[in-house]
Amino acid sequence: MSEHDTTSTTASRTDAIDINDFVYGATGARVRRLTMPDGSHWFPAADVLGELGYTNPRKTLKDHVPDEFRTQLESVTTRYALDVPAGHGFKKSMNMVNLNGLIMLIAATTKPETRPFKQWVAEVIITVQRDGSYALPKAEVQPRDPGGPVAYAMPAQVADAIMRLEERNVRLDEEFAEAQRASARVQSRMADAMDRIADALEAFRPVTAERPAAPADPYRPSAEALLADWKSRMSVTEDVWAVAVTIAPVLAEHGEIRMSLEALAARTGLNAHRVNECLRFMRRHACIRSRGGAEDGALVYVLDRP
Repeated sequence: MSEHDTTSTTASRTDAIDINDFVYGATGARVRRLTMPDGSHWFPAADVLGELGYTNPRKTLKDHVPDEFRTQLESVTTRYALDVPAGHGFKKSMNMVNLNGLIMLIAATTKPETRPFKQWVAEVIITVQRDGSYALPKAEVQPRDPGGPVAYAMPAQVADAIMRLEERNVRLDEEFAEAQRASARVQSRMADAMDRIADALEAFRPVTAERPAAPADPYRPSAEALLADWKSRMSVTEDVWAVAVTIAPVLAEHGEIRMSLEALAARTGLNAHRVNECLRFMRRHACIRSRGGAEDGALVYVLDRP
């Protein structure tokens, strides 16, 4: 069951077309759903209206959905002696429409994604008018249990609509992921450039009488507090966490850490390159700040103030 579907109990019958596929092919979207013990389906009106592009929910429901096909969620659950389901954003006062109401709203919308479904509905009506009935063809593969329900083939228009929608969603996901990767690459290059500038400035600013060493930093939280703070600042991977738990106690006790990449690598089990990347990640999230390098080649890091 997907995060958008909520079923109050298992229906006593099996739909000829899976209700999730049916609604997705009809509306072009995944819509939250409640299925009652008798197999009837109810949908939040706000979900349906929003996905179908309606801008005036109250007027739309009044104009297109008769009273018997819409009600509030509390009325639906009370009718079947059920509680309002927890989670998924369901509320007692939420307006709901049943499958009849959903189809009526689809019929009235101009959303292009609903066109194949409307064409199928027209085909059903014409077939009934001409032949007196309409039946879905049986699927080529039937359940192995001879006593089980018959499996039917999905109408071509609904199947094609689902395929096009899924292909579009995959394409949009790929485009979004690529945009995220491009943005991350730009941000990483900018952060690396700023890190190199900061490192160079710190390395060439010696401690002199005119420029004495900075006073001890009074900001000295415990290692546990540091780790909790860092966890709230950044998405912590196993590698970053390995570096964090290694340097946190030293920073908490001394206010700074002086250690080479090789020494940190030996303590964390990572290679030196990965340790350096983790440190850069922590610097970008204002967890630590570079103070250049020590004479023995060790890196010097101090806490970044919150």
